[in-house]
Amino acid sequence: MTRTTRLHEWEREWPTAMGAFVPEEGRVWFRGRDLHKDLDSESWMGLLALGVTGRHFSAEQLELFSGLWKLAVSYPDPRLWNNRIGALAGTTRSTANLGMTAGLAISDATLFGHRPDIGAFEFLLRTQRALDSGITLDTAVLTELRERRGIFGYGRPVRSRDERLEPAMDLARRLGLADGPYTRLAFEVEQVLIANRRRMYMNSASLNAALCADQGLTSREYYYLTLPGFIIGILCCHLDATEHPAGAFFPFSCDRIDYTGPAPRSWPISDASSGARVS
Repeated sequence: MTRTTRLHEWEREWPTAMGAFVPEEGRVWFRGRDLHKDLDSESWMGLLALGVTGRHFSAEQLELFSGLWKLAVSYPDPRLWNNRIGALAGTTRSTANLGMTAGLAISDATLFGHRPDIGAFEFLLRTQRALDSGITLDTAVLTELRERRGIFGYGRPVRSRDERLEPAMDLARRLGLADGPYTRLAFEVEQVLIANRRRMYMNSASLNAALCADQGLTSREYYYLTLPGFIIGILCCHLDATEHPAGAFFPFSCDRIDYTGPAPRSWPISDASSGARVS
């Protein structure tokens, strides 16, 4: 089928295996299942995972996914870069939905948020492939450092020891999901970095990626599943800002600006009534 033929076909009908609403039957199909009958006992996280991956997950796996997002990115601190967008929307009395979607949009940041998450996930996959090909872990890690000047999931500018690791591992142990190969690999990489005198301790991006890779997720699936994770923090900051006076969030006075330009000048102002010029 040529591209032109395909476009003509799609003008009338969009082929999809994802689902559809059939008004005349009052039925909603979701990945080939009746949403209201076949999936009536599925949780919200389970439905999200099914939509993204096409697969069902155990109750323990779903609790792991939602628990990791809760522990890692549900900080209601308006100083955080994407939460700040929610708070700014609240202080200007914009809607929570606009603040949330704008905050989620900038969560695809280079140093924080989804890009480091995916970077850590793909690093672990890449490193495991290197080990499978016979390369030693030390060589794989040091090569990554040399070629990319850093490793996503290791090192943290705020504090060296990540407070999220212990509760995340406690959760994984309770669910019986703490001893997968990628999780072990994530800790082994940290030991290589320490042995080579690199002050790059593991952060939650690496551990979360490892735990989810052990559940069979691909990097694309992992990205889609993590997208709603920041919603709680953003919405809490929006709500908090609406409970303060409008325009009060982090005001920045002019005298805090370190101005180095020309000194203040007097500008002539025309007096429209007399035609005189005053300063």
